[in-house]
Amino acid sequence: MKGKGTGNARIPILVSACLAGIPCRYDGRANTVAEIATWHAEGLVLPVCPEVLGGLPIPRTPCELCARGVYDKNGTDMTEAFVKGAEKALALAQKAGTKVAILKAKSPSCGAGYVYDGTFSHTLCKGDGVFASLLLKHGITVCTEKTFKEVLAGRLSGKNS
Repeated sequence: MKGKGTGNARIPILVSACLAGIPCRYDGRANTVAEIATWHAEGLVLPVCPEVLGGLPIPRTPCELCARGVYDKNGTDMTEAFVKGAEKALALAQKAGTKVAILKAKSPSCGAGYVYDGTFSHTLCKGDGVFASLLLKHGITVCTEKTFKEVLAGRLSGKNS
């Protein structure tokens, strides 16, 4: 991936590890997006899973974000692990010079714009996951697997710098 006017420089893009084909979801599977997996295989992106970085196992009990924090399906407060993982992932992003992150939609860590509401009823509400919110606070553009093509096209053309 070349940036406009950057010669051979690569745009440092962080991606949710599950989108790159790494089986790190709560259920032990991946959410592979072929194009992102190819970029990962070519060493063009930085895959991270903030939940794993926060010390959570694979597989793990599903979690959702609510006003009080992040809770698993059994009612256990998992907020500390999510915050710890988000901070570790942010440090990796900053070290790599990341300006754009492609994150897993609806996730309590990575969701951007909408997340599940904490009722475990598949109900979405407006909001950002713990990690997505932290990236946004630090000036990193966040998009999901559903919007990344248009966001990257805009950045490469200079529209979303």
